[in-house]
Amino acid sequence: MVDEIGVLIVDDSALMRNLIGKMVESTPGLKVAEKAMNGLFALRKIPRANPDIIVLDLEMPEMNGIEFLKERKKQGIEIPVIILSAVARQGAEMTMEALALGACDFIQKPSDVSSEDIYTVRNVLTGMLLGYGSKYRRLAGKKQVTVDYTKYEFKRPEITPPPPDNFVSHIKSTLGIASPAGTVKPPTPVRKPGKTEIIAIGISTGGPDALRFLFSRLDPDLAVPIVVVQHMPPGFTNEFAKSLDRICPLEVKEAEEGDLIKPGRILIAQGNKHLEVERKALAVTVHLSDGPLVSGHRPSADVLFASVAKVYSNQALGVIMTGMGRDGAEQLGTIYQEGGRTLGQDEASAVVYGMPRVAFELGHVMEQVPLDQMARRICSIAKGQG
Repeated sequence: MVDEIGVLIVDDSALMRNLIGKMVESTPGLKVAEKAMNGLFALRKIPRANPDIIVLDLEMPEMNGIEFLKERKKQGIEIPVIILSAVARQGAEMTMEALALGACDFIQKPSDVSSEDIYTVRNVLTGMLLGYGSKYRRLAGKKQVTVDYTKYEFKRPEITPPPPDNFVSHIKSTLGIASPAGTVKPPTPVRKPGKTEIIAIGISTGGPDALRFLFSRLDPDLAVPIVVVQHMPPGFTNEFAKSLDRICPLEVKEAEEGDLIKPGRILIAQGNKHLEVERKALAVTVHLSDGPLVSGHRPSADVLFASVAKVYSNQALGVIMTGMGRDGAEQLGTIYQEGGRTLGQDEASAVVYGMPRVAFELGHVMEQVPLDQMARRICSIAKGQG
């Protein structure tokens, strides 16, 4: 019997502590290690509770989330932190500050305790806790908790069922998702790879931390545009792009309708908007749409990859990285088939080996790459160095 992943819940709201606690306790592989009403109490409880992951509110009395993260860094505490973020603009700014201070990821607080909102938050949060908690246990040398993340294809249900007794089995059965039986034969490219003219990245859970690491290590002279789908709620992507721009040698901005796809620029898809590239008479530009969810998401990496394959054919590099579910896995194969190049993040470095695993087992990944080598590999391919 493996140990469960222990979660420390830090929030000044008793309602929120109880709500998150119920989500944790009803998920196989998770348990509540402790609860705390502010950062100060959390610091006192960490030695005794020995949690594997922390869920942290930002706005709290005595010691807020930002102050806690500063103290965590000062004390050398490496337990991963997931932020519970408010919806407002100020909440987005504080969330990006928290990520810069070492928080791994964030989830938007439920705006209402209505069933649909709670169900969606629960799905994403528990997947994050399993992913980050498992990785921390592995790095800390603790007993492992094995989770198949391809089960977690999170969608907002039209009618929300009551909380299930077995959440993991429920997700799999409700969504009809089974793990691929094994790696299949790759598609046959219709042409040989050409000069790389665009880099498209699809990423989800674990993405904020991974993109900060990746973008800070890109070559300043990289002259190929990059477009990114990072699953993130609306209202956060603009601040997220700004935070990446501060650490990246290239320009990073939130994509807007009609933006030019040009060398040295990285465009981040807006929350709740699909991002596609379109070839006009004089340039390639961004098109944003409110189309239906694809692979359970908007923005969807599948939508981005499909448009990139259509416009750039064998001159595209598709990259699929850490994330739950299978978004991007199918259409990464279209880039491969058109003669483009494809990379997937490897299992050891991915917080959640879901999206890249499905893509690899479908035969759509030419090469698996660890996160610490991803920037170098992307740049070498883009520069025609292999």
